[in-house]
Order: sequence, then C-alpha cells, then structure tokens
Amino acid sequence: RCSCKASGGGLVQAGGSLRLSCAASGRTFSNYAIAWFRQTPGKEREFVAAISERGTYTGYADSVKGRFTISRDNAKNTAYLQMNSLKPEDTAVYYCAASIYYRSNPYPSNMAYWGQGTLVTVSS
Repeated sequence: RCSCKASGGGLVQAGGSLRLSCAASGRTFSNYAIAWFRQTPGKEREFVAAISERGTYTGYADSVKGRFTISRDNAKNTAYLQMNSLKPEDTAVYYCAASIYYRSNPYPSNMAYWGQGTLVTVSS
C-alpha cells in the first residue's frame, strides 16, 4: 500500500513558480508510478503529469507541457512537481496519486491510492 501526501501549495503571482512534493510512506514507493491531478470546484479531476516507477518515463497534459516538470527521488520516497510560468488557470487543488502501472496519461480511475490535496492559487 502506498500512502501519499501532497504539500507545497500556496499563493503565487502569475509567471511565478512553485514546487509541490508528494511524500509517500512505506518501503515500496519505487514500485509505484506517480501522477499529479488537479481539480477546481464544479469540474472533474484532470490529469497533469505522470512518472514511471524508476523515473524513466514521464507524461504531461498539453496544458502544462514545457512549464511543469515531474520528477521523483525514490531514496526519499518523494515525487515532485516543479511548476514554472504559472497562469491563473493553473489555480486548483493538486493531488498526487499512485498506481502499480504506469500510464503516460492516466484517468483518475487508473490510480489506486490518493493523498490529500494541496491548494495552488495563481493571482493575475
């Protein structure tokens, strides 16, 4: 079982940067692919980025390509989402999730374990 906890959200101006962290408990973190999703009120949870178990493969939503970078440090049981050139439309609650199978563009239903979200607010 992989228990994930997202952190690092906050308020930032448009054009700024934030780095989110996804800390996982347990000794099997390296067995799981990790993905980031985001959600705004009244909308479905949408995919942002994904990374395979060893970090070999990554996938991004078109809306964040070139601005966001997903990475992981299995020695620290932590995955990251570096967000640059932030836009007001990036404002959302961001969630990290784990799955034993990597997909470059997973659906929320593909993920087995979810952590609590962290709020990112980008002001214009």
